[in-house]
Amino acid sequence: MTDKVEVTGAGDNPQMILTGKKSGKASLLDSGEDFEMLDDDEIDDDPPLEDAGGGKKTKKEPAEDQDASPSSLVDEWMDILGNGQLRKKVLRAGNGPDSRPTKGQNVVIHLKTSLADGTLIEEQPELSFTLGDGDVIQALDLTVQLMEMGETALVQADAKYAYGALGSLAPEVLPSADLALEVQLLDATEAPDLELLSPQERVALAGQKRERGNVYYQRGDYAFAVNSYGFALQITESSSKVDISPEEEEELMDIKVKCLNNMAAAQLKLDHYEAALRSCVSVLAHQPDNIKALFRKGKVLALQGEYADAIRNLKMALKLEPSNKTIHSELSKLVKKHSEQKDAEQAMYKKMLGNPGSGGMQKHQARSSWGVSWKWLFGATAVAIGGVALSVVIAARN
Repeated sequence: MTDKVEVTGAGDNPQMILTGKKSGKASLLDSGEDFEMLDDDEIDDDPPLEDAGGGKKTKKEPAEDQDASPSSLVDEWMDILGNGQLRKKVLRAGNGPDSRPTKGQNVVIHLKTSLADGTLIEEQPELSFTLGDGDVIQALDLTVQLMEMGETALVQADAKYAYGALGSLAPEVLPSADLALEVQLLDATEAPDLELLSPQERVALAGQKRERGNVYYQRGDYAFAVNSYGFALQITESSSKVDISPEEEEELMDIKVKCLNNMAAAQLKLDHYEAALRSCVSVLAHQPDNIKALFRKGKVLALQGEYADAIRNLKMALKLEPSNKTIHSELSKLVKKHSEQKDAEQAMYKKMLGNPGSGGMQKHQARSSWGVSWKWLFGATAVAIGGVALSVVIAARN
């Protein structure tokens, strides 16, 4: 995330203890989307489904009650995004700018979460997460990278950068609630190399990222969901310098397929049809009979106007699960649309080539009249010529 870019995102904050160093970052939107099977609002998995830098400083404001002594306060607020909705004030200075953490590092913070009126909601002595991966609310992801090691800061966050219009159950936060966060940066370390993680550590880490993506999907933050699924995919696809058993490879593959399927669902919500199609194709490359991937591929193709191919994919999915009502319904709609499309194309071709029932009939009649005229003319000429010849013959005989 960059300075002064507002992206609405929120969600519960699972504590991310295990993290890994990635060879390349997935961008927010660039990647490659169980209830009732294949419903639009579902994803694979347990949850229900079917996508900063320095700021300007503002004038001094009265300080809230804090544990720090007045002499340790820096009486200025930093407006991180320039919109007044995410502000940071140093309560206790840290070890200098050179000690600030960077994106991709594992950080540990002591966090007190309160409502804007000071009511304490939750205290977490050691919250660990990967900075910049979207593992926590935006307010923390954006402000912690501006903190110095050992620094304690007060953060005032608009609901947009906290738990949004939906609020949260854990911790319990009402919808559209602004928050006051007291944050102390305790530690920052380089993430371990993914290639050196044990298979079970990779499975656990990829699973955490995937679950975070599910949280974002459920909240309607589809771009952030794609982001989290992308990080999970990097973990599952990373090469390994540690021996992996066939069973562990299968476990990683299972997480990969679920991430790709869920990513396709999120990309569909974002109208990123080509990306969603690539995600479905990737699933089917590993599992040709994956019903969700066939169904979503069919939906993407239909949205692109490729009804014949879409129907073919949905028929394949229906063959695998004949009793699925969702597939039946979608297939019926597509067959009807395809029929209407063919009728429209035929009407257009008739209009272009000429239709005897309308303008084409007029052209046909004109051609017929022209032919009759020529026939009459030739006939009259022949009669006239015949008459002249007859007169000549009679005159000669006389």
